[in-house]
Amino acid sequence: MVSNGRGRWNSRPQVVPDAPPAPASVPDPRRFGRQLLPYLDDAYRYARYLSRDQSAAEDIVQEAFLRALKGYASCHSNEKAWLFAIVRNCFIDWGKSNRLGNAGDAADITEILTDADTPETALQRQFDALSVRDAIAGLPEPFREAIILRELDALSYREIASITDVPIGTVMSRLARARILLATLFLSGERKGMRA
Repeated sequence: MVSNGRGRWNSRPQVVPDAPPAPASVPDPRRFGRQLLPYLDDAYRYARYLSRDQSAAEDIVQEAFLRALKGYASCHSNEKAWLFAIVRNCFIDWGKSNRLGNAGDAADITEILTDADTPETALQRQFDALSVRDAIAGLPEPFREAIILRELDALSYREIASITDVPIGTVMSRLARARILLATLFLSGERKGMRA
């Protein structure tokens, strides 16, 4: 029985309004950091190759990590593949809102130099690294994406298929085609260099 406030007892229970919904599960930031932050550099490199633009890659990765934090509860398997799928989706969204095709910034040369290099070997390493980056950047997007994920990020065919949402056979054919295109670009570049 419940008092009605006027000294009388009411046999009907009071209706209590519904409690506010419990807050959505918030991921443990320490676990999130341990699981995904080791892939920050890889995610940036992937976004950089996709977008061909340093500042765009930074924006893409920032958005990807925000989305990853919000959706971390849905990650049940390979964190790296899951994160790269988010990076790819952020790149696609960025591409829709910004016109694709910008050449992007030149690579930071200091990343590839070591203290043991002589000036000649440092120059050759710079040239080789820039040649590889330029060749990869010159590939059409599906081939560029496949070669980056496989050769630079060492993902399996299954992981690449999951990230790009295509069958494994398509991943394999894109990789084969990308390697042929890269070989062709390097051979034509060597011939041009020999003539000069």
